[in-house]
Amino acid sequence: MVQENMEHPFLKYLRSAMIPHIWCPGCGNGIVLNSLVHAIDELQMDLDNLVVVSGIGCIGRTAGYTNTDSFHTTHGRSLAFATGVKLANPELDVVIVSGDGDLFAIGGNHFIHAARRNMGLKVICANNFNYGMTGGQQGPTTPLESLTTTSPHGNIEHPFNLVHLAAASGATYVARWTTLHVRRLTHSIKKVLQKEGFCFIEVISPCPEIFGRYNRMRSGLEMMEWFKKASVVDSFSDPAKAEITPERIVVGEFVDVEKLSYEKLLHEKISKINEKAMEQMS
Repeated sequence: MVQENMEHPFLKYLRSAMIPHIWCPGCGNGIVLNSLVHAIDELQMDLDNLVVVSGIGCIGRTAGYTNTDSFHTTHGRSLAFATGVKLANPELDVVIVSGDGDLFAIGGNHFIHAARRNMGLKVICANNFNYGMTGGQQGPTTPLESLTTTSPHGNIEHPFNLVHLAAASGATYVARWTTLHVRRLTHSIKKVLQKEGFCFIEVISPCPEIFGRYNRMRSGLEMMEWFKKASVVDSFSDPAKAEITPERIVVGEFVDVEKLSYEKLLHEKISKINEKAMEQMS
């Protein structure tokens, strides 16, 4: 017999007043949030030490749904804000959950420099190939020939290869999964939450209401079937060759290295400067 008023086991990680969410049926953002919450639970992380930051976009609602200190930034500034949080208190675990438009269009410059500096930030990018929240316009990750509201005859701009960009910019961990790869995604999130430096996970996430409708995938299930058919796991292969096409989506872990984070190097530098100043004063 089912007990009445049973509390969901993960309710403590979510702001119940914000539920139910407003994501569209078939959207992959709920899966991304679910994987994040499972990773936090499995690691038994201290919620008082966790900060979730997001930018403008559909997935940006994540910051409001998680029961942590969180901030929903202006468009493109999620990494800039998160950098300030991490430098103000390096002991905090800072996670950015945002979209391809927020992180790689208006926020692209912040991304490459946060990765170059090796800031201790954990970035999860929900890539739905378009600006889903504002009308389905073509974005920096829209595949060639794809139809959007601003490319009705097919996109002619070459998209970013996000895992290649992250690896080339200096990230210590880089992975790509689809929302079909829930267990692998959760494992990757657990991994980055325990790792030093700038970490990046791209999640190919369905947007059936806009991108899917224009590209003959009118439901989340149809987009999932595409992920199942096209995905090829090729871990630690060359991220420059990790293409995304209608026939092939290369997924896996591409980078996993150890490197001192910016905030630790900054702390060491400040300590040395202070020691030298004290010597000069004595």
